[in-house]
Amino acid sequence: MEIPNWAYGVPPVSVIGDRFCFPYAMELTVKKKVKKTTDAQFDVTDSCGNVVLQVHGGVWNFTMKRILRDPAGFPLLTLCGKALTLRHKWKAYEGDGSEKDSTVFTVRQSHPVQFKKVLNVFLGSSVNKTAPDFQVSGSFTSLSFKVFQDRRLLAEVKHNFTWESFCKGKESYRIKVYPEVDYAFIVALLVTLDENDTP
Repeated sequence: MEIPNWAYGVPPVSVIGDRFCFPYAMELTVKKKVKKTTDAQFDVTDSCGNVVLQVHGGVWNFTMKRILRDPAGFPLLTLCGKALTLRHKWKAYEGDGSEKDSTVFTVRQSHPVQFKKVLNVFLGSSVNKTAPDFQVSGSFTSLSFKVFQDRRLLAEVKHNFTWESFCKGKESYRIKVYPEVDYAFIVALLVTLDENDTP
């Protein structure tokens, strides 16, 4: 068993909860499976194969709603997207999303026309700040991306895309989450990009 490299004195980045922050880098695998034509499930496992998070919700439809759950099925976050907009935009609400004033963060494409994908993430409900709290940076040719807070790299996501897996409704991602970073938050960002950017 590999012993993780522990980091001390690194400021934690907790968005969904402190319990999702660890003092060492984490390697996660995300497997997506499309059920029928309107429902998708994501299973998130750690390096030992234990399920640490699950995501359920619609795919290829106008509802664009997904729920992030812990292993026991408790809803942690509800992600709601806006279809047919010039700018990619999602809002994340606490729990089952029944309280619409409980916005945790908002994701918005930085500009309607981009040569490189850049998404701005704002904590709370405001998107009128002078600068985003986080940025997601990637390319249009791949769902792989990196997450930054200012110049600090928080996580790297690699999309293991093949046309065979896509046609079978099964895709996978590899995530490296750096020490003291909320891995549930990184997974939430991944599923918002997946809905809009799946080929």
